[in-house]
Amino acid sequence: MLDIKTSSLTLDSAINSYIETHKDRFIKELCELLRIPSVSADPKYKSEVFKTAEAVKEKLVLAGADKVEICPTDGYPIVFGEKIIDPKLPTVLVYGHYDVQPADPIELWHSGPFEPVIKDGNIYARGACDDKGQMFMHIKAFELMMQTNSLPCNIIFMIEGEEEVGSDNLGVFVKQNKEKIKADVILISDTGIIANDIPSITVGLRGLTYVEIEVTGPNRDLHSGLYGGAVGNPINILCEMIAKLKDDKEQISVPGFYDDVEILTEQERAEMAKAPFNLDAYKKVLDLFDIHGEAGYTTNERNSIRPTLDVNGIWGGYMGEGAKTVIPSKAYAKISMRLVPNQKSEKITRIFKNYFESIAPKSVTVQVKPHHGGEPVVTPSDSVAYKAASMAMETTFGKKPIPIRSGGSIPIVEMFKSELGLDSVLLGFGLDSDAIHSPNEHFGVFNYLKGIETIPYFYKYYSELSK
Repeated sequence: MLDIKTSSLTLDSAINSYIETHKDRFIKELCELLRIPSVSADPKYKSEVFKTAEAVKEKLVLAGADKVEICPTDGYPIVFGEKIIDPKLPTVLVYGHYDVQPADPIELWHSGPFEPVIKDGNIYARGACDDKGQMFMHIKAFELMMQTNSLPCNIIFMIEGEEEVGSDNLGVFVKQNKEKIKADVILISDTGIIANDIPSITVGLRGLTYVEIEVTGPNRDLHSGLYGGAVGNPINILCEMIAKLKDDKEQISVPGFYDDVEILTEQERAEMAKAPFNLDAYKKVLDLFDIHGEAGYTTNERNSIRPTLDVNGIWGGYMGEGAKTVIPSKAYAKISMRLVPNQKSEKITRIFKNYFESIAPKSVTVQVKPHHGGEPVVTPSDSVAYKAASMAMETTFGKKPIPIRSGGSIPIVEMFKSELGLDSVLLGFGLDSDAIHSPNEHFGVFNYLKGIETIPYFYKYYSELSK
């Protein structure tokens, strides 16, 4: 045991005292987890991903969870644990993921992506915010509740290792283990807040479809002098095709793309506009002279309630040092589309594939390979669980949180709803400036500890409101 349990303290003093006593250890343990490069997208890190699962299992055991196990899947395993104090009490299912994005481009990191550094109040490392830091808050908050004898309801942990590559095996696990993970609500910290002095709770997420494109021209790389102008250049043609995906108003040109898009009322848009936003500060942080996006919508609307299409990578031909004059045989691109309510990822993938292949000239062949997708979701802001989360944040931040829609995607949220019939509470503590998926990802020490402080209050209020 880490401490002698103290039931005589009030919850406020118990939480504050425990965090103050153990905050250095909390930070040290997170840094140990961040040192393991659990990159699920790259097979060369396979052993490290499994090592991370073992580390998460160990921390759950030490925190006081029962029946902790590593559940194998056809890919990376799911770490399961529970603490059922009374079957008659509500049960909260905590979801998180221990896998991380690739660290590329490495040369843009100020310090090693898997060598955590604390600077200016932030923990710098890949996965610091997405999602090791936020997932680990729940384990430490659970430890706190166990050690202060303040756990008011049941908890189940389900921590996966494939979120960054589509969570394909999580769906299978959920379908096969519905009784094992039976709960009343799902609690997730994989989102953010507006600012450290402006708390918020995410109530909407965009969906996603992700494809890879291969354009093939001649059967080998050709001399650009001998063949230039006589055969189709796959890179040139790929760029021309990509340019046809949007019009001059930044609307997506794929026929049928907007057919099912949810259109918010002027009143709903006006409510969204109440969220604090400084456009000049936004541009300054990103070193932008101006913003860019779909005509007729604000920046916050473009990145939350409108669908998008972006090229995530493009390559082909010679990319080494110096010059090599070739017409490449192949060119490639990776494209993601963020979706809004009523759009379906399978349909969008199909109509994109049909359109992109239809605009290809006969001088090349085009192959569109679907990768993974997920559905958009809007979670209720009038549920008992949302109210508990709001009360918890108001308790620790001193302000009532603002409900917001996020531009990001967590595909499993819709899957949880369809398979388990459960809504999710998206109680995140990251910031837009945390550079997730980018070089120099970081997570504020304030945010990490504030999450550990806030989560026990969610359990307190959820248990009380559920009576």
